[in-house]
Amino acid sequence: MTEADEIQGTTAGLEFEDQDLLRSIEDSGVAFRVVSTLLGLVILTAWVIFGRQILLGLGVTGLNQPVAWGFYIVNFVFFIGISHAGTLISAILRLSQAEWRRPITRMAEVITVVVLAIGAFHPVLDLGRPDRALNIFTAGRLQSPLLWDVSSISAYFTASTVYLYIPMIPDIALLRDRGVRPRWLYTFLAWGWQGTPRQQAVLERAVSILMVLVIPIAISVHTVISYIFAMTLQPGWHSTIFGPYFVVGAIFSGIAALMMVMIVMRRVFHLERYLKQVHFDYLSRLLLIMSLLWIYFTFSEYLTAFFGNEPSEMRVFYYKITGPYAPFFWSMVAANFLVPVGILSFRRTRTIPGIFIASASVVVGMWLERLNIVVPSLANPRLPLPTGYYIPSLVEWVMFAGGFATFMLGFVIFARFFPLISVWEIQEGRKLSVAETTERLEGYLPDPVPSSAAQSATERG
Repeated sequence: MTEADEIQGTTAGLEFEDQDLLRSIEDSGVAFRVVSTLLGLVILTAWVIFGRQILLGLGVTGLNQPVAWGFYIVNFVFFIGISHAGTLISAILRLSQAEWRRPITRMAEVITVVVLAIGAFHPVLDLGRPDRALNIFTAGRLQSPLLWDVSSISAYFTASTVYLYIPMIPDIALLRDRGVRPRWLYTFLAWGWQGTPRQQAVLERAVSILMVLVIPIAISVHTVISYIFAMTLQPGWHSTIFGPYFVVGAIFSGIAALMMVMIVMRRVFHLERYLKQVHFDYLSRLLLIMSLLWIYFTFSEYLTAFFGNEPSEMRVFYYKITGPYAPFFWSMVAANFLVPVGILSFRRTRTIPGIFIASASVVVGMWLERLNIVVPSLANPRLPLPTGYYIPSLVEWVMFAGGFATFMLGFVIFARFFPLISVWEIQEGRKLSVAETTERLEGYLPDPVPSSAAQSATERG
């Protein structure tokens, strides 16, 4: 059989088994245009508002002194945190050879790339003058956490983009061979892929190297973001626990965002055959564990501050616990701990609708956590100044909506041109995973007793 015959056979087989995975590409129509137009209008409105902010200055926002950081930095930390849903989780699942990973890794990786781009742009919004962002490259100081932040995010975005693209090459070649338009795009991105043994070996080697590299890079990103806060003497920020606390929170919100996307895509594109209850069961258990870890870190953080009883720290403490931010603080605790633990601890409520509610609760709760970290500490400075205040303006709310609309539009556009579930990995799983998993499980078991030893034992018995 020639190479062309093999390709044709694979394509023909796809018609019967995995045609559903290409529905968003080959059958997109009015719905795609309507959704894209609506999201595009929201994004266009946000850009118009941003242009107005550049002309009039940051006075159009609710930012003031001493609260110089608001929604923009809250959303920066929030979006970068969600990015951990993708590359980190995908790399860990690939590295552990979890077979149930196959339908979810690509969606996770797309989330990473899209939200990283959105999150990284938010500090530019906060500058007032976007041209000042170049100062970090022309006058950056090595001892500044801001320079560390730019370096780590740039490395993470580059690694995540490559990690998303490399495993997509076989599927892009499949679309090229099916004549899907624009064919020139798929021909260019396929890099001459023909599925030869040598190409497959190179692909596997590249993916193996990347999945090892991205794990420390992903962990370093949110650790470095925590240093922006922890390296200052601001009350409520100067804490050694912030590094692991931010990483746990990022993975926590990332898993929740991933499951929300999976549930929506499952419903919209009828992917019930691929995204099964078992996938949500495994991820929901992981979300439950992260919820318990999050409450542990939160309790440890506030217990340490309470026992220290340092006056400036206690101002921030009571500002959150019983003061103006108490509704946001206790809503955060309920959304991140009470709701997910209450739903995910019981099999009867751990259904797909229940998991969606728990995940949405966590996403909201983790945004509130970022708000509780940023604003109260700035509103209660260490200097003997009166307590500040912060009320976000309509400009910030519009920019907030624009960020979410950009995320959704990015995901919709990706689904329009590329499969959300890796076709070649699904087919590989059908052919190889059962035998490989059986062999791996047998390797975990104790070696069988040699026949001579078994015979001697029988004789002694």
